Amino acid sequence: MISLRRSRVFQMAVPAHPSCAAGVRRAVAAHLELWDLTALLDDAVLATDELFANAVRHASSDSSDTVAVVLECSERELRVTLADSSPALPVRRAVDGSAESGRGLSIVAALADDWGTEPPEPGAVGKKVWFSLVVREPSWETP
Repeated sequence: MISLRRSRVFQMAVPAHPSCAAGVRRAVAAHLELWDLTALLDDAVLATDELFANAVRHASSDSSDTVAVVLECSERELRVTLADSSPALPVRRAVDGSAESGRGLSIVAALADDWGTEPPEPGAVGKKVWFSLVVREPSWETP
């Protein structure tokens, strides 16, 4: 049997509203299950949820704002990117155990194998925030 690895991509645009967070979590979970990446599911869903919450809280200024969510999976890595319309880059704060917020990027950093930011595509505004998780045992095979 010849084993061929394929890249997988899923994209969606979501209104930048807290009520959409559950739908984002469900979409990420559904695609990871579809791609047989359930070992990454919990970490990917939680990290995505934290980045979505940050985009809604810190980057949304208008009711028509959206957040783009992109899942890309190769044989070695799952990369999740969220893009919003704010050019302000996120800042990871020192963890304060008594604070009620401000731990999102620390959570992402703890869960992910890598994370960072990128400028928007040419002609677009805002920024991208991404994280990646190593795919330990890819299971895509074509007979």
